[in-house]
Amino acid sequence: MTELNGLREIVGIDQILTGSATDSYLTDWRGRYTGEALAVVRPANTEQVAAVVRWCAKHRIGIVPQGGNTSLCGGATPSVQPVIILSLLRLNTIRSIDTENDTMVVEAGCILQQIQEAAAEKNRLFPLSLAAEGSCTIGGNLATNAGGTQVLRYGNTRDLTLGLEIVTADGQIVNGLRALRKDNTGYDLRNLLIGSEGTLGIITAATLKLYPRPVAQYTALLALDSLEAAVSVLGIARQGFDAGLTGFEIFARNCLEGVVRCFPQQRIPFEGDSAQVPWFALIELSDSESEIHARQRLEHVLGQALEDGVVVDAIVAESSTQSHDLWHLRESIPLAEKAIGKSIKHDIGLPVSHIAQFVAETNALIQEAYPGVEHIVFGHLGDGNLHYNVAKGVYSEAVLLSFESAIYKIVFDQLQKLEGTISAEHGIGQLKRDWLANYADPVELAMMHQIKRALDPLTIMNPGKLFADSSFK
Repeated sequence: MTELNGLREIVGIDQILTGSATDSYLTDWRGRYTGEALAVVRPANTEQVAAVVRWCAKHRIGIVPQGGNTSLCGGATPSVQPVIILSLLRLNTIRSIDTENDTMVVEAGCILQQIQEAAAEKNRLFPLSLAAEGSCTIGGNLATNAGGTQVLRYGNTRDLTLGLEIVTADGQIVNGLRALRKDNTGYDLRNLLIGSEGTLGIITAATLKLYPRPVAQYTALLALDSLEAAVSVLGIARQGFDAGLTGFEIFARNCLEGVVRCFPQQRIPFEGDSAQVPWFALIELSDSESEIHARQRLEHVLGQALEDGVVVDAIVAESSTQSHDLWHLRESIPLAEKAIGKSIKHDIGLPVSHIAQFVAETNALIQEAYPGVEHIVFGHLGDGNLHYNVAKGVYSEAVLLSFESAIYKIVFDQLQKLEGTISAEHGIGQLKRDWLANYADPVELAMMHQIKRALDPLTIMNPGKLFADSSFK
C-alpha cells in the first residue's frame, strides 16, 4: 500500500504489518469484536509514536492504541474506519528504578509481570495485580485505570502513578514523568489521561510508586453461608487487620465448580458441608513486622469470625505454594468462563453496604424475565467491585446473547437505584459506549465531550470508544 510509505519511513518497513499478519491484533481477548485496520504500526520509542500521530493527523487516519490486547470492553479493537492499530509492545524498557524515592519509570509496552519482577529484584513491591498480569501491559492498565486484587490497600492504577509521558493528538510529547508525591501546579493532566482509554492522547511511559516488600503474607479461604456474611467478615477483617488487609475476594460456589470442571488438576479444598456453601471468600493479610505477628492477627480474626458463626469454615495456607494454589483458583474463574462459552459480563461497582441487596434483587429480576440462566458472581468485595456475569444455563449461547440488551438494562437500572457504576475497572470501550450516554450524569457527560473536543479536535484518538462520534474532521 503506497499510502503507508510515510509510516514505513518512520518505523521501518518491517514494523508495518498488513494483511493476514494483522489478524491477532484485530480481535479482542473475549472474541466479541473483530475490526479492520489499514495496518498495524509498531514504533520503537516515544519519538516514533509522536511522528506516527502527526502522520495520522495529517491524513485524517484514526489511531487505536494497543498493548497486550487484553481489553474486556473492546477498547483496543478497531470499530470505525479508516484506522491504524498502534502497537506499543516495542516500548518495553524499564528506564530506571529509584529505591530511595521508591519509584520506577517504565515504558507503556512493559508487561505488568515484568514490572512486578523488576521491583522485586530491588526488594520492592509494585502492588498492581490481576489475572492477565502475564500478558497485559502497563499502558493498557493506565488507559483503563485497572484495579485488580490489591486495590483495597494500594488503590487503582491511578493511585500508583506519579507522572506520565504523553503523546498528544497533534503529535507533541509531554514530559510529565515527575517523581513527586506533592505537585499542585495547575490541572492534573496525569489523572485526566489515566482511564481515558486512549481517546485523549497516548501514554508512552509512566513513573510508578513502589512499596516495601511485606515481611509476611498469609492467605485464607473462607466458606460462607451468605453474601451478607461475607460483608460482615470484611468488616471484622478491616478492624482486625487495618492496613494489613491486602485483598478480599468473593466468589459463588458455581464459579469454583466451573474451574474444577475446566481444569481438573485444581480442586475445591473444602470437604463435606463446607464445600457446599453458596459463597467463598479469599483474604490476604500482609505484615511489615514479623511472620509471628501476622499469623497471630490472622488466627485471632478468623477465630472471632468462626466463634460468632459468621464463617462456616476456614483454610489458612501453610506455605507459599498453598497460597498460590488458592489464588490460582480465584484467577482461573475468568479462564473457565471463557472455556465454557460466551456470557453476558458486567464489571460493576457499588457501595459495599449495597452489594448483598444488589445481588439478591438483580438475580430475582433476571430469573423472573429469563428463568434458567446461570449467575456467575465474583470479584473484589473489599473495594465494592463485582464481576456480575450471566451465563446460558438452560439456553443455547445464541439465545442467551439475544437477551443481552434487556439484561444490561436490568443490571444498569439496579445500579442506578443503588448508587453504583456500570464500569469499575474494565473501562467503557465500545461495549458500554452507548449505555454510558444513558446512565452518566448529563452535565458530567457534556464536560467529557468538551474535554474530548479540546484535546482531540480531529477525533482521531481511539475513535468509536467512550463516545459514539467518530467522524474525522
